[in-house]
Amino acid sequence: MSPLLETRALSKRYEEGSITVSAVDSASFAVDQGQIALIIGPSGSGKSTLLSMLGCILRPTSGAVLLAGCEVSGLPDRDLPFIRGKYFGFVFQAFHLFPFLTAQENVETALRLRKIPSSTRRALAIDFLTRCGLEERMSFYPASLSGGEKQRVAIARALVGDPHILIADEPTASLDSANGEAVFAMLHRFAKETGKAVVMASHDPKARRFADKVYNLTDGRISVEPGDI
Repeated sequence: MSPLLETRALSKRYEEGSITVSAVDSASFAVDQGQIALIIGPSGSGKSTLLSMLGCILRPTSGAVLLAGCEVSGLPDRDLPFIRGKYFGFVFQAFHLFPFLTAQENVETALRLRKIPSSTRRALAIDFLTRCGLEERMSFYPASLSGGEKQRVAIARALVGDPHILIADEPTASLDSANGEAVFAMLHRFAKETGKAVVMASHDPKARRFADKVYNLTDGRISVEPGDI
């Protein structure tokens, strides 16, 4: 069986005058259903670039991204929004919530794009916010939520669309230790209970406890930690 998500010699290069900079250099790795893959590395090592290519946001210079054995990185630009919407959910360090929408309305935006009927949107948003422990905060606007609550709203919004793969870029960087651990536990439950995959980049040392595979990314080059396969 093919991995749920796989890269083969994935590279991203930028031209800066006469100099070529390799943000990611021949990265190959895989993550299966029900697994969490953790990518670690110093700032500027290429983690965000790699995640953007995995999520079909950024097109690689060379190499391939495969979903369940099918290459998607070479698809035409017009097909990529469908791939992102159907297969991926995204969680970012900065939350990216709409400040003028309540927590419930923020979660519903992910379903509105899919033209889901309003009654179904409401029921799903309530369900996922409740799963994230926010049943008492659904009518609150982001300005009235703590950092941990904002990130849980962002996670509920990412999960409500039932993605096959969740991409998380430094999801706990803005949170204190307790809220950060709660977010990692939530992502772990998502992977294990649904059989979906999580790929996350994090500087937080607590992330290792929740990961099935740990990859080091340094100067654009990726390597798997000993003991991980």
